[in-house]
Formats: sequence, C-alpha cells, structure tokens
Amino acid sequence: MPGPLPVTIVGGYLGAGKTTLVNHLLRHADGRRLAVLVNDFGELPIDVDLIEHRGAGVIGIAGGCVCCTYGSDLMAALDALLAMTPRPDHVLIETSGVALPGAVAAGMQLLSSFRLDAVIVLADAETARAHAADRYMGDTITRQFAAADLVALNKADLVDDALLADTAAWVAATAAPGTAIVPCRHAALPVDVVLGPPSGARLVLAPTGRHDLAAWDRWQAELPCPVDADRLAAALADAGLGLVRAKGIVDDRSGGRCLIQVVGRRWSVTPLPSEDGPATGGPARLVAITAGRPVPREGMRRAIAAAGG
Repeated sequence: MPGPLPVTIVGGYLGAGKTTLVNHLLRHADGRRLAVLVNDFGELPIDVDLIEHRGAGVIGIAGGCVCCTYGSDLMAALDALLAMTPRPDHVLIETSGVALPGAVAAGMQLLSSFRLDAVIVLADAETARAHAADRYMGDTITRQFAAADLVALNKADLVDDALLADTAAWVAATAAPGTAIVPCRHAALPVDVVLGPPSGARLVLAPTGRHDLAAWDRWQAELPCPVDADRLAAALADAGLGLVRAKGIVDDRSGGRCLIQVVGRRWSVTPLPSEDGPATGGPARLVAITAGRPVPREGMRRAIAAAGG
C-alpha cells in the first residue's frame, strides 16, 4: 500500500499572494503530480495557459496536475484524490483569505491516509503589521500567523530594507515566534522549500529573481550508520540550526527505514514500507536548506553524531 499522501496548506489574507504561489508551483512542479484544492474557482485562480481541460469540478493541468473545488466539504474532496489514477504526489490546499489554516491542519492530523507536511502562510511585507492591528481582520490574521510553519513575506521588493527588516522582526517576536521567515517577490518560493526536496535528494533551488531576496543554501550528505530518527528530526527542527527545510531517508536504530521531514519547527518521522520504490532505496541521506544564511555544516554534523550516525 502507498504511504500517506503529503499535504501542504497555503494560507494568508486576501491579496497576500496565495494563488500566485500555487501557479508558480504548478509551473515548476518538475514532474511531480500536484493536486490543488481551492474553496471555489471564482475567477479561475489557475493560469489559463496551464489548463488542459475542464470537467465537473475538476481542472486538468499540464504535467498530470489537477485542481479541484471543495467548497465546505474538504474531506470529500480529499477522499476523491485517493481514488485518482495515477495518484497525486502532493496535495496543496489553498485556504480562503478569511480561513484559519490551523483549523484545516488540525483536521488533517485525524486522517491516516494523509500526512500534514507544512503550513505556509503568506503576508504582504508592506501591510502585514497594519492588517494584524485592524479592528475587524486583526484576530483572523493573528491566528493565521500563529499556525504557520513558514512565513513568506511576499512583495518584499516593494518595500525598503528597513521596513522589511522591521516587519520580519515583528513576525519573529510577536506574530509567529520561532517560525521560519523568508522574504520573496511574486510569491516565487523555491519548489523544494514549499514541497520538500524529492526523495532522490535532487534539489531545485532556482533564484527567485535577478536580485534574490533570500539567498538559499543547501547541504546534503549520506548517513552511513543508523540513527535515532526522532532525535535527529527534533534536532534539525531546533531554531538554533536555522533550517527552513530538511528531508532525510534514514536507517533508524529500530531496524527500519524512515522518512524525516522538517519545515521550520515542525518535524515528523514516518516509517517506510520495505517495498517502497527506488526513490526511498539506496544509501541513507539527508538534505537541508536555509534562507539568508549558510547551512551550519558543523551544527549538522553534531546533530547527526548526537543521534548516533
């Protein structure tokens, strides 16, 4: 049986750039079959040139991706995805601007056929603080921030460095303490930051623009010895390392092989069935990604050593 289907929730208030991010991911899916769930198509959020065909509540997208409406019945839409052939590789749930991604995430935790991978919250770098202080929308925005594993300060090219730094400091201290924060323009986050690196550890860290606002760094290594997978995952999620993303196929001390996923401070360890395909075979390996700073090589080596590798 295939393992749980990974799910990334994309949240944020109106105009923050959620749909722009989704379209960017579809354009750079690089062979991954993505399923996008949205509340309703409205004015057709998927870029027209990506659409191959339209059906009853489903849009077929180039590369084997699909976009489905779910309205108020998200669980039924998720069940329908499991019946698709071929099955999607990853699910993106784009919440509405007034929705609480934390509530959606809580529901996902109850579904054994799905694995919550990350909650990505986008915010306008220029207006985030003002909107969070707004009498009417402030509570919703504050709760959106609080649910984030990764906060993307979008439209960062439209503000000066001082305002961008001030907004980032406010998010780190007040809106989402301990959460990974990255600036971006046009919501163009690297695909491997949003979805995680492929199991084969091939990274796609293309620049987000001519002047990259977040200098991405990556580090990868093979792990010749078994490790305590839970201990290693927890260490990788520690704020001291400053990782935005990490993924590993590791041999656990228990004798099985596990998948480690880390985004910001969220981490998970999932046992891998012995019959999994070649993407999870081969040597045990680990990939780490940072933004705005180098991956701390010595810190990574200490974390691996402490976990027994």
